Amino acid sequence: MELAYIPSPSRGVIHLGPIPLRGYAFCIIIGVFVAVWLGNKRWIARGGRAGTVADIAVWAVPFGLVGGRLYHVITDYELYFSEGRDWVDAFKIWEGGLGIWGAIALGAVGAWIGCRRRGIPLPAYADAIAPGIALAQAIGRWGNWFNQELYGRRTDLPWALEITSSTDGRVPGTYHPTFLYESLWCIGVALLVIWADRRFKLGHGRAFALYVAAYCSGRAWIEYMRVDDAHHILGVRLNVWTALIVFLLAVTYLVVSAKKRPGREEVVEPGASASGGGADGEAEASDEDQAADGDDQTEAETDVKDDVKDEAGSSKKT
Repeated sequence: MELAYIPSPSRGVIHLGPIPLRGYAFCIIIGVFVAVWLGNKRWIARGGRAGTVADIAVWAVPFGLVGGRLYHVITDYELYFSEGRDWVDAFKIWEGGLGIWGAIALGAVGAWIGCRRRGIPLPAYADAIAPGIALAQAIGRWGNWFNQELYGRRTDLPWALEITSSTDGRVPGTYHPTFLYESLWCIGVALLVIWADRRFKLGHGRAFALYVAAYCSGRAWIEYMRVDDAHHILGVRLNVWTALIVFLLAVTYLVVSAKKRPGREEVVEPGASASGGGADGEAEASDEDQAADGDDQTEAETDVKDDVKDEAGSSKKT
């Protein structure tokens, strides 16, 4: 008998009349807002304009959602295209099923389009939003809790997750809450990237590469705990192989980039400083205001001296 466990929601959707409110969708939406909010603060601190991150997110988010869904459907095609399945379910994103690998890959394409339209270097933008993406993943994972999915092996630990649903082959019981493990790991990744960025002044995409490498290292061991069906290559789950390959690519980029392009970008958004849109612009505007005040004061002093001379000359003539 379990003395303690994490209960699962009895249902993942609440209906307000004809409108369904789904927990999974709410987690995704909240995660996106947090990522944009934090990314905006970091972008302004780097000298960019307020609102630029949100403008580019208009491109990145839809691309990311499509990419995440495509990766899930392709790697788990039997859930939608095997005998007895309805292929229309492949479009029901609210029921769960987003692959982070596809979301980041296609989301980067959308971000590149948005950056290109604004004349902004994609690596600088990626560095600004990296910790926000990690926090968005941490929040989004709670959508799996609402759907009672992606849990680990059976356990009787005090923080075990209770599964009550028996649909789609689920067996009620208590299991490792891998959604929680990954959520906490992503929070740690976000804090790591923020700290490392402040400590080492990461630039040219290296903060984003650190996020990718740190996430992959955690995803690999969490993936081993999951018991949901998955494709295997040489006896290893597909997502473990993906995490390993992406981890190596991220570390390689970190090393090569640090040698070829050390330091940070001096300008992340053309024209931002001149218009006062970023921190540098505000500082420059303040300096200009002080200089202008100094010039006005000097002119006023000169006028006073001239008046005194004129009065002195008038007195002598009198």
